Amino acid sequence: MIAELVAEIGPLRQQRHQAALASRPRRRAVGAGAKHKLVFVDRLLATLVHLRHGATHDVLACWFGVDRSTITRAIGEVRPLLAQRGCTIASGLRLRTLAEVIDHLGENGRSGIIDGTEIRVRRPAAGRKDRDKFISGKNKQNAVKSMVFTDADGRLLYCSPAEPASCADITHARKLGLVRLLSGGPAVEILADAGYQGLGAQTGGRVVTPPHRKFKKNAPDWYEEIHEQRRKAHSARRIRVEHGIAHLKNWRALARHHGRREHMSDIIQAVAALLSHQQSAILTTDERV
Repeated sequence: MIAELVAEIGPLRQQRHQAALASRPRRRAVGAGAKHKLVFVDRLLATLVHLRHGATHDVLACWFGVDRSTITRAIGEVRPLLAQRGCTIASGLRLRTLAEVIDHLGENGRSGIIDGTEIRVRRPAAGRKDRDKFISGKNKQNAVKSMVFTDADGRLLYCSPAEPASCADITHARKLGLVRLLSGGPAVEILADAGYQGLGAQTGGRVVTPPHRKFKKNAPDWYEEIHEQRRKAHSARRIRVEHGIAHLKNWRALARHHGRREHMSDIIQAVAALLSHQQSAILTTDERV
C-alpha cells in the first residue's frame, strides 16, 4: 500500500512544489535552497502513523530524528493530498464527489446507505460569535458532523466535508445537494434513518426512511406487530453504514478530539480515502481467490 501511495501522490506533490516555486517573484538557482530532512516516503509514513494511531507530533519527531515543526509541516502537506484521492471502489475507479457516487449506483443498479457521524473537536475560544455552532444537540459536546455514504455491503463510497454539529442531518444532506442529484438523476434507492425523514417526499421516494407511526396512542396489537416488523427489516438493511462508520472511527484521528476544527474535513476525507483503498484491495484479493 505504501508503494502505491508513493507512486500516486509523489508526482502530485512534486507538481505542487514546482508550481509554488514558479509563482515566486524571485527565482532560485537549480538545487539551491534548504534540503528536506525528511524524504517524501518518511513524510507519508509519519502522516499515516499520525492518522491511524494518534501519535503526537512530538513523538513522531523523536522517531524520525527531526524537529516537531518538520513533522507538522509534513503532515500539513501530505494530508490534503490524501483527502483529494477520493474513495477507491475498484481498480481504476475512484469516486470523489457525491454526484459520482449517485451515478455509480445508478449504473450498477445498487442501493446506497447514508448516515451522519460526529467527531469531537476542541471547544472554540470564549467570545467567538460562532461558539455555539459546534455544540451537538445529541451528544451535548463540541463536535463536527460528516455524512457517510456506503453501498449495501457497507463499502465506503463517500465521506462529506465537515459541518458544525448543530447542523441537522437532513439540512446537511440538502446542503450537499443530495435532493437535487436524486430528483434529476437515476432511480437510486437510498436507505436512511429517521434523521432524514422528509427527503423521501422531495426525491420521489428515492430516500427510504423508517416507517411512520400512524397511531401515537392506543395502537391496535396488529398494527404494533406490523410496524415492528417493518422497522426491524429497515434497520437490518441499514445497519451496514454503521459498520462503515465504525471502521472509520478505528482510526484514532477520528476517535479523539485533537487537531484543529478547520483541519477536520481534510482528516475525515483522508481517512475515508485510505480505508476505502484497503477495502478495495481486500475485495480484489478475495475475487482472485
